Amino acid sequence: MSNKLNSVEVYSELKKTYSDILSLAGEDISRDGLLKTPHRAAKALQFLLKGYEENPDDIINGALFDVEYNEMVIVKDIELYSMCEHHMLPIFGKAHVAYIPDKKVVGLSKIARVVDVFARRLQVQERLTRQILEALDRNLKPHGIAVVIEAHHMCMMMRGVQKQNSVTTTSAFTGMFEKLETRGEFLRLISHNLH
Repeated sequence: MSNKLNSVEVYSELKKTYSDILSLAGEDISRDGLLKTPHRAAKALQFLLKGYEENPDDIINGALFDVEYNEMVIVKDIELYSMCEHHMLPIFGKAHVAYIPDKKVVGLSKIARVVDVFARRLQVQERLTRQILEALDRNLKPHGIAVVIEAHHMCMMMRGVQKQNSVTTTSAFTGMFEKLETRGEFLRLISHNLH
């Protein structure tokens, strides 16, 4: 059997598993509203976890350009959707990513795609933040990288402590962003609505 998440074999196993889950929950899987639910749930999970089959290095290296620019580049408010690895419930929020180039820039959409690659895996927010930073740092070799993620965790909102308004913020910095002045400029720019 193929271990590729988006293979037909994995889809069939997921569909069967979702049918079993519905039956265990006491549902009648032959009723109208649930007839196609195992199919839809299997397809949804394959989409939500597609980051396992994507390589961030390939995404970045296909869009590197030689440019003489050494000031901060920020892509902010990148929507992200992930799943908590502890409860398999949604995490949603936004990422802010900045770098200071060293002779190489990357296509801006690739930064958002790198966020998606790692978000579309089972995650904890702390690891997600580091993975984005490390992938960009490894491929761009810039003077510095900054990543801040602000997210809501449905595992805290729907179950457990049930705190509806909590937001989790994580950050990671390398290079010039480890200097308070540069970090402060970045944090000011992402906190102001400049557009």
